[in-house]
Amino acid sequence: MKRISLSEYLLQQERTQGGVGMHLRQLIESVGQSCQSIAHAINQGALAGVLGGAGSDNIQGEAQKKLDVISNDLMMQATEWGGSLAGMASEEMEHPISIASHYPKGPYLLVFDPLDGSSNIDVNVSVGTIFSILKCPAEADPTDEKVFFQPGVSQVAAGFVVYGPSTLMVLTLGHGVVGFTLDRQSGSWILTQPQIQIPEETQEFSINMSNRRNWPAPVVRYIDECLAGKGGVRGKDFNMRWVASMVADVYRILTRGGVFMYPADAKHTEGRLRLLYEANPMAFIVEQAGGAAINGHESIMDVVPKKLHQRQGVILGSKKEVELIGHYYQQHQ
Repeated sequence: MKRISLSEYLLQQERTQGGVGMHLRQLIESVGQSCQSIAHAINQGALAGVLGGAGSDNIQGEAQKKLDVISNDLMMQATEWGGSLAGMASEEMEHPISIASHYPKGPYLLVFDPLDGSSNIDVNVSVGTIFSILKCPAEADPTDEKVFFQPGVSQVAAGFVVYGPSTLMVLTLGHGVVGFTLDRQSGSWILTQPQIQIPEETQEFSINMSNRRNWPAPVVRYIDECLAGKGGVRGKDFNMRWVASMVADVYRILTRGGVFMYPADAKHTEGRLRLLYEANPMAFIVEQAGGAAINGHESIMDVVPKKLHQRQGVILGSKKEVELIGHYYQQHQ
């Protein structure tokens, strides 16, 4: 069987689906190149002295790891020069990142979390990169953060990379979800999952149980029903899985089904995850794979951002499970 590279896949999509174009293709390829560099840095670990804290905090007040800073720099360096971007924004930086004046400008905005789950780095657990691509409005100033305040439904493409036993990229252009595996020998992303579809039936859930005391009533109800097992209303046993790395948890759900929950609660009343950098791209991917994504009260993809680093409650995964949780929220209201 012929191996299809990321570049070949994007060209095929341009010919069959339209709407890809040179600039979008080049941008996604540049993101892929930056993720290869990030994968190499992670793989080197202590050998390259990249483990441990950076001695600084990001805009969210979270202590940065050295690899947070390195990954952020690698993403910017790989994407800013190609002429596809008008601007970009990172979870690690307070303001939008302007493209240097000596580089050509393009029609797109890139939003990214350069190293999701970085608290796992020092214990050698899977981490990842999440990205979202938006159109820059005509005549807009890409250094003005308001140009990024677009709902999830406006995304042109989204994806994430998991740096695990193998390095995987999951990508959607708005008509299904595909997966690529990094061939380290050739340096190419090879299409290995031509159609990713979330299984409808599931017996797994993913949530941080230590936050139970803060959960809203609908979440407590759903989890209690899962824990009741075969003798409860669900009539089957459930397993809990929690990696504390969103990319790893969501990839498992794409593969085996299940539901990922990081809801807004009594402690984090707006939610814990970032809308632009995490919730929107993951919601886009999950919905394109046949699942659903809500914040409890509405579809995540319909939320219009009001802040660059806005937080959001996230419940996503197998469609029937997410709809059941949404029903519990409605009943509670």
